[in-house]
Amino acid sequence: MSVHRAAESPCAIGRLAPGGPWVGFQADAGGYRFVVGIGVALRSSEADVDLLLALAIAYFTEALDGAPPDLEATQADMSALVADLTQRATDTRAGGLLREALDAIDDGLAGDAVAGRLAAARPVAEATDPIELLRARGMELAARS
Repeated sequence: MSVHRAAESPCAIGRLAPGGPWVGFQADAGGYRFVVGIGVALRSSEADVDLLLALAIAYFTEALDGAPPDLEATQADMSALVADLTQRATDTRAGGLLREALDAIDDGLAGDAVAGRLAAARPVAEATDPIELLRARGMELAARS
């Protein structure tokens, strides 16, 4: 079981559009939450494994516009996220792929090598493009008031 502090700082992956809201994750006592930042406002929601994998894929493929520099996720942040997902994996195939992705991160392999392992670990039923999933969920959360 992973241990997280009560509310760690959010880690931004990237912006949904130039100058627009950013998406990322935040560790809390229960695991990780999906976070959207709009100006100084921060909104969060529960995050399922597929959404967290989509965030990691976006990070390693650099698919989104730049994250706010003061909140930008680091390799260590991504390693912690993938390690948590690895520990929570209930499917042995996905767990093995996540362990491979974690090793690839720790070994400093190229982003596309890590992203390929992460993409292969996504639930088979999830056919949505990971970046489109982030855009849809991010804009939905950003629109909530």
